[in-house]
Amino acid sequence: MEQINSSILLIDDHPMLRNGVKQLINTVNHFEIIGETGSGIEGVKLAEELDPDIILLDINMQDVNGLEILRYLREKNISSRIIIFTVSDAKEDIITALKNGADGYLLKDMEPEDFLKSLQDISIGKLIMDNAISHIILNYMRHNKEPITKQIHDVSLLTPRENEIFNLLVQGLSNKLIAKELGIVESTVKVHIKSIFKKLNFKSRMEMTVWYLQSKE
Repeated sequence: MEQINSSILLIDDHPMLRNGVKQLINTVNHFEIIGETGSGIEGVKLAEELDPDIILLDINMQDVNGLEILRYLREKNISSRIIIFTVSDAKEDIITALKNGADGYLLKDMEPEDFLKSLQDISIGKLIMDNAISHIILNYMRHNKEPITKQIHDVSLLTPRENEIFNLLVQGLSNKLIAKELGIVESTVKVHIKSIFKKLNFKSRMEMTVWYLQSKE
């Protein structure tokens, strides 16, 4: 699948790490960091103003916990792919992030080339997770019969256009690829995705895709 230019917002309160991540990301032509901040409060404002394709979000922020930021952004139906990028491999943090709408969970001690590969996968619509994290989530899903969310997901509530976009979302297509596939502008896709999330009670693409795959079993 072709690579798509992706805008990135970096929310992390460690300046040296932000600089290192920026330098690494800038080695890839189709990535552009359009905003960065060490403040969770400012991060929320930038996410709403800039509407980036990808948000890299740390958990352990000084002013506001990253998981609270995640929860707030999803309540606002922000359509960005939100990736938790942290040192924490605690099961509680991982499951909370998943429940609150994270599209991925990466650990800061991963190899630089693996980090860039993960970002490239995100940019073409793949769901990404550190290998160690994947095992924790799979075990959680196997041993918890309750679904990630108890909300009802009634696809019949969608308009024909929303249904088209829903079917492309669960195939893993990014906003830009959906826009190209349907011959519409990306801003229109984002508006439809926010409506889809609200109507179907989903917080993220990951949650939506997991439900869709489970419903087909």
